[in-house]
Amino acid sequence: MPQIAQLATTYSSQIFWLLVCFGLVFFVVGLGLLPKVTSTVDLRDKQIADDLAAAEAARAAADAEEEAWKVTAAKQRAEAQALIAQAKADAAKSTEAALAAAGAKVDETLAAAEARIGAARAAALGEIEAVAAEAAQDIVARLAGISVPAEQAQAAVKGVLAHG
Repeated sequence: MPQIAQLATTYSSQIFWLLVCFGLVFFVVGLGLLPKVTSTVDLRDKQIADDLAAAEAARAAADAEEEAWKVTAAKQRAEAQALIAQAKADAAKSTEAALAAAGAKVDETLAAAEARIGAARAAALGEIEAVAAEAAQDIVARLAGISVPAEQAQAAVKGVLAHG
């Protein structure tokens, strides 16, 4: 077979060119491109690690800021509660004072009304006594035919009213 015979004669030349190609690929890719790719990968890994560290630091700072905000919010909430309690106490005092003033005014009005009622009662009692005295004079005059003086009739009516 001629192909096999030719293979034996070109065998050494093929191996030589194969080694030259592999050497060329090794030097171009292995020594030229691979360090660049490796340095790019290392740079990316470093950048990712730096970004992760920065993100962790930012998260820690955000957590610290949130805690500070929570403390401030709790302090402000406590101050607001204190202000509300003070406002309630002030309102209660103000309401109590207003109620006391209104109570005094009502008591004053009630006392004045009771005085007017007492005066009206006394006046009405006086009129009743006068009417009763006149009626007693008329009754005595009609039944007994005696004329009773007005002062004596009034004294008799007052005695009856006083003793029931």
